[in-house]
Amino acid sequence: MTYVIAEPCIDVKDKACIEECPVDCIYEGPRSLYINPDECVDCGACEPVCPVEAIFLEEDLPYEWTAFAKANAEVFDTAPGGAAQHGPLDRDHPLIAQRGKTGA
Repeated sequence: MTYVIAEPCIDVKDKACIEECPVDCIYEGPRSLYINPDECVDCGACEPVCPVEAIFLEEDLPYEWTAFAKANAEVFDTAPGGAAQHGPLDRDHPLIAQRGKTGA
C-alpha cells in the first residue's frame, strides 16, 4: 500500500506534507500535489500535517476518491527520482485537470 493525495488538495497545495516527507516523494503539479507510489515508503509522516485531510493510505481512501490512487500513479511517466531534484510537474493528471476550480 501507499499513501494517496485526494480531491481536497485540488487548488490548495499547502505543502506541509512536502516538508514532512523523509523520502521526497511528494511532487507539485499545477493544481494538486501527488505522491509517487514507486517512491513512497508508507511512513505516514505526511498524513497528520495535511490541513485539508487529503492524504489517505490507499486502502483507506473514501469510495468517492478511489480514482485518485490511479491518478497519483499515472501522472508520472517514469519515476522521477525525488521531487526536489525533479522540480514541479508540468501537468496535472486529467482527473485533476478536469475538476472544477472548487474541486467538485
